[in-house]
Amino acid sequence: MIFGTLPSGEQVEQVELSSGRLRAEVLTLGAVVRSLEVSGRNVVLGLDTLEDYLTRSRYFGAVVGRYGNRIAGGRFTLDGAEYTLPVNNGPNSLHGGTEGFDSKVWTVAGRSPASVTLTLVSPDGDQGYPGTLTATVTYTLEDDGLRIDYAAESDKPTVVNLTNHSYFNLKGQGEGDVRDHVVRIAAEHYLPVDADKIPTGELAPVKGTPFDFTEPHALGERIDGGYDHCFVLDGGMSVTAGGLTMEVTTTEPGVQFYSGSMLDGEATPFGPFAGLCLETQHFPDSPNQPQFPSTVLRPGERRTSTTTYRFTT
Repeated sequence: MIFGTLPSGEQVEQVELSSGRLRAEVLTLGAVVRSLEVSGRNVVLGLDTLEDYLTRSRYFGAVVGRYGNRIAGGRFTLDGAEYTLPVNNGPNSLHGGTEGFDSKVWTVAGRSPASVTLTLVSPDGDQGYPGTLTATVTYTLEDDGLRIDYAAESDKPTVVNLTNHSYFNLKGQGEGDVRDHVVRIAAEHYLPVDADKIPTGELAPVKGTPFDFTEPHALGERIDGGYDHCFVLDGGMSVTAGGLTMEVTTTEPGVQFYSGSMLDGEATPFGPFAGLCLETQHFPDSPNQPQFPSTVLRPGERRTSTTTYRFTT
């Protein structure tokens, strides 16, 4: 079905998926997961209209790229050449820049009742990044969860870091905030950040700090719930609330845990802590920090990753 039409005249499609007790709605704009229902309860934050996604979104449900998270100063060097990116988060480039993958209309490359594959071609120089990059994301509803498969290829050396930016509220959209959600993250280390939220380069132990979620803790028990940090994963994650548990597994080395504390209820339809994000990904600012796992993608390579969200009662 057609969800809406952009000012350019380009149409945005909504694809509906179902499998067992799960239902989902996916938009071609930004490859957005607009809803994810588990036994009739929508557990992600979605917006009502296309206009909302154009003017009131904080990446709700979108695939962000070409580089998810922050790149310091909007600059990086690759093979001796420096590249300059749009700055849209203080002095930094965030989630691919001012016109990242969340703002693009993706193409439906395949679909079934429980799955849809979307593709996007990002041209050489798009938002300052080198190389024509082809990105693919496949959403598949399984018996007990949502699986997301990512892939990317480029005709020139580039950097890429794709993730999904869904905000989860396991009690249901609009059913209070998430500070009562019990969170577990199998991570012995996290990445401390400076005042601009750029990693210092240290992998700091979580033990004895408010960043220790190796044992489950309610979000609101820790530093007022105000998290926007990358954790170095040793295993999976889980979130429990409202009688529902979400288990998250990924092939990525890290997860950006964002508690939604900066949602304001004015620029967006949702107030602080309306949902939390578990953005599975490589580390922020990796192109400028060679000690981090590499995000460089070269011609002839295919970068893939998989993240799965499984639900139990």
